Amino acid sequence: MLKGLGGLGDMAGMMKKAQKMQKDMADLQEKLDEMTVVGESGAGLVKATATAKGKLTALDIDPSIFHPDEKEVVEDLILAAIKDAQAKAAAKSEEEMKALTEGLGLPADFKMPF
Repeated sequence: MLKGLGGLGDMAGMMKKAQKMQKDMADLQEKLDEMTVVGESGAGLVKATATAKGKLTALDIDPSIFHPDEKEVVEDLILAAIKDAQAKAAAKSEEEMKALTEGLGLPADFKMPF
């Protein structure tokens, strides 16, 4: 009946794969919430820690940069550290997603709908 469809004829197998993918995605989302990355600026004077989903969790500022006349410099360093952490979070998330999709036999450039 469905012989001409090759592997698509096995609906039970497809359903199992879909369920596994759904579980793997839920596990990955939880894992990304627990993974952290650290973004830096000013040669490490300002460090921003974020989850792999990009949620900022900590900010560490070396006290040596606190000079009243350099307020704008400090603000720029803080923003740069946060942006670096967010960029690293996005890269880590993409790396983990790529590993998951490759493990499922999907193309490396496959984009999940979320």
